[in-house]
Amino acid sequence: MNKKPDYVVFDEELQAYNAKSLPYASDIGAPKIELNDISHWKNNTITKVNHQLDARFNELKKEYHKLMEQYEFNKLIYEAKFNYEPIIGKVYHLYKKANNTTFLSLLAPNECGFNYLKSFRLNADQIWEIVD
Repeated sequence: MNKKPDYVVFDEELQAYNAKSLPYASDIGAPKIELNDISHWKNNTITKVNHQLDARFNELKKEYHKLMEQYEFNKLIYEAKFNYEPIIGKVYHLYKKANNTTFLSLLAPNECGFNYLKSFRLNADQIWEIVD
């Protein structure tokens, strides 16, 4: 078998010249292959992505705290004493007795002398929402 010179691109397995199918230049006169420097792009993209993820994380954290507050208030109301079925959309008021037990009432704070905590409205999902 004749050995071809180094500058001749010949595939021994295929028994064919394959210079035009190579992903790189194989000729002495071919232009120099230079890799693009993408470090600037990477650094900018990393910074942007980190800011975006940090912002989303803070949104989720804020939403989590809001959800936990809603959970705590709902737990407080459902543990309070009341002997009626609340009506969806109606405003109820949460009060605290001297013995630290709580009760739910239709009476507004200006209509009674109880120790007022907060006012709530029951939504269609049976979740209590704070009324300002």
